[in-house]
Amino acid sequence: MLRFPKTLIGACGLALMLPGAVFAQQPAEPPLAPAPPPSPEAPPAGKDEEFLLDEAPAAPAEVSPEITTILEQMDQVIKAIDAKAERSGNSWQFTLQERVKVVVTDTTAGRMRIITPIALVAELTEGGMQRLMQANFDTALDARYAVAQGLVWGAFIHPLDSLTTRDFAAGILQTHAIGETFGTTYSSGAISYGGGDSSAIYEEQLKELLEEIERNSST
Repeated sequence: MLRFPKTLIGACGLALMLPGAVFAQQPAEPPLAPAPPPSPEAPPAGKDEEFLLDEAPAAPAEVSPEITTILEQMDQVIKAIDAKAERSGNSWQFTLQERVKVVVTDTTAGRMRIITPIALVAELTEGGMQRLMQANFDTALDARYAVAQGLVWGAFIHPLDSLTTRDFAAGILQTHAIGETFGTTYSSGAISYGGGDSSAIYEEQLKELLEEIERNSST
């Protein structure tokens, strides 16, 4: 099973946090006359996107008390899993059983996502991408397999304003599970069909995590 260094995760996490609007460009109208050569201070042609990325970020929007409370509850869940978790603003990086997780929030849009790197896209076997799509239909459930930057990721996305502690804890466990079962059952562990043991094991893990969160919040 692939394990990715934190330096790689940090770089990928920052890239995934960039808003899509940064890369949007308006279609240019046909010029009425030949354009004059750029001045020495102007960025080179074709570098607009890079120039935009280097600009100072806009001031963060004010976060409502309700969202602030939810963010602190998320922090409690993460600290219950990994006491050495790293927080940067309203995003986190932590480890569960040696698998790195990144939690990214957008308080303006009211969304959050949990992501974990799983494998290199280039190393998928023949039919591997189809198998991921099949798993997204029936066994991955609330977590999903996704592809970005040449990597297969596990991802869980949820609105912030309706996120409960149980939702968030379950999202972490499901995202972790589809990483661990990649290449075998491709399952989030939340639901199993038939008379297997997976569902009971998942519920026990979730119960233990919620109990640990409760103990930490009362100390």
